[in-house]
Amino acid sequence: MKKRTPALARGTLTRAKRLATLGLAGLLSLGAQAQTETTVHAVMHSALRTLDPVASSATMARNHGYMIYDMLVGIDADLNPQPQMADWTISDDGLTYTFTLRDGLIWHDGTPVTPADCIASLERWASFDAGGKLLMENTESLSAIDDHSFALTLKAPFGDVLGLLSKPSAVTAFMMPEEVASVEPGQPLPNQIGSGPFRFIADEFQPGVQAVYERFDGYVPRSEAPSGTAGSKEVFVDRVEWIHMPDMQTAVNAMNSGDIDYMERTPFDLLPLLDANPDITTGVLDPLGMLTLARMNFLQPPFDDVRIRRAAQLALGQEDVLAALVGDPRYYATCASVFGCKVPLATETGGESLLSGGDPEAAKALLDDAGYDQTPVVILQPSDVGTLTPQPLVVAQALRQAGFNVELRQMDWQTLLGHRANQGPVSEGGWNMTISNFAVDGIWTPTTNLLLISDGSVFGWPSDPEMEALRDEYALALSDEERSAAAENVQARAMDQVTFIPLGQFQNVTAWRNELSDIVTGSVPAFWGMHKDT
Repeated sequence: MKKRTPALARGTLTRAKRLATLGLAGLLSLGAQAQTETTVHAVMHSALRTLDPVASSATMARNHGYMIYDMLVGIDADLNPQPQMADWTISDDGLTYTFTLRDGLIWHDGTPVTPADCIASLERWASFDAGGKLLMENTESLSAIDDHSFALTLKAPFGDVLGLLSKPSAVTAFMMPEEVASVEPGQPLPNQIGSGPFRFIADEFQPGVQAVYERFDGYVPRSEAPSGTAGSKEVFVDRVEWIHMPDMQTAVNAMNSGDIDYMERTPFDLLPLLDANPDITTGVLDPLGMLTLARMNFLQPPFDDVRIRRAAQLALGQEDVLAALVGDPRYYATCASVFGCKVPLATETGGESLLSGGDPEAAKALLDDAGYDQTPVVILQPSDVGTLTPQPLVVAQALRQAGFNVELRQMDWQTLLGHRANQGPVSEGGWNMTISNFAVDGIWTPTTNLLLISDGSVFGWPSDPEMEALRDEYALALSDEERSAAAENVQARAMDQVTFIPLGQFQNVTAWRNELSDIVTGSVPAFWGMHKDT
């Protein structure tokens, strides 16, 4: 296989000239380049702006969390919980989980990880995560046993304890030092000290531009092979730089020139430019991928009427959306499960029209029966996120064909997020529908799926006590059969009430220079286990 001359060997000035040509001068640290260390330069799917992976559900904040923090329980490639920071035992009555920290765990400042740190971290995580909140409502106590172990004691058996502690997204149960985990809600973290495989280099952080990590030499990896977020997280490179490039053509050019080593999500339309380069490998690292979906505003007309929500669902077909978004059928599949497909609880009950291409005539009839008065449907469309721009166009056209009066409002993603929080009418900055992509690893159960929360607290603001009762039923189920039955009921209720509309599942394609090897597969972009030839 053809190999390029290593970038460091070509010298700092040559690299700087090429970066200037690409419009990237200043993004890479010349001081870092001058060193003989092994550095991986990566373009992630978006910019890192927030450094709190528990308070924020943003995927980039989660990715940052995996670099510097660790978890009590990991999850392997087969979706099974595995010991990570701790081993555990469960009492015969199923009420007490005893966690024992493994030897050698220290924070980046050299102090040991203690049960008090873990207890504070779990309490903080549960204050932000819906599943964690439900777990704590069913917890009698969290108490230290000795310097290496602590107990979680339940009020009654709770079937999803390990599943919640090991879930990769969206709010991951990262362990933090007690003084960090104890900060008041809404306050920034006092530092970025973790016990994970990398240290965060705060002095080189440029929000929205660059984030830098260095190997933590005090990290003691597990002995098992890396698998998902479980097993060894041994680091074989010295430094990782995340460099934000909002223009994807520029990023692809930098990959082809050798100035970037790794691109987390390759634009589908530019993929041929990288596939043609023999020095670059492309592939799917996350077999589950993303579910793209539509969410309606339950508070404002016309979607405050369930009949009109049902008409909108009838109007839509997944194949058209996926073809516009991805284009290449190798990387997408229709999927009407609210948990995503290729997961144990996947069920497509109630999604027949989505899978068959939609039924606009039935949608029109339902609109007539509901007395739809041509109230405009305002759909928010991000202009700067390639995996979210096409879907609103396709959805808008399908709704119009069914008789809806549709208005698209285009804006950048950060502005859209501000609009999405507005509960008011569209005349006051509100909205009726928005399109999102969610990683399947964060929505694969009723307790972890943010969009199934129906207590009026999540954007779109559905309020459905029956759904909340069904989610509780799942969380308290003790057998696989009971959990499957409960998940089936949740799916049926979600499709009936149109809690959200699944628009299909797709996989992101990652690209890396052939100097990189031993890339760990899974839903989390892993820079541990990775080697780089120099």
